[in-house]
Amino acid sequence: MANPKHRHSRARRDKRRANWKFEAPNLSICPECKEPKLPHRVCLSCGSYNGKKIIEIIEKAAV
Repeated sequence: MANPKHRHSRARRDKRRANWKFEAPNLSICPECKEPKLPHRVCLSCGSYNGKKIIEIIEKAAV
């Protein structure tokens, strides 16, 4: 395998790493409860997907 003959500069290294940015997830609004949720997933606050109740959400008891 080929090995580098000369060391790459910090600028050249950092240019290569410049595209490793964190990207925030795209959120959509749940039509039932108006909470933000990931698209194409069940809403974790009301349990609905595509207008149907999929999972039952149990509320935590206040202590």
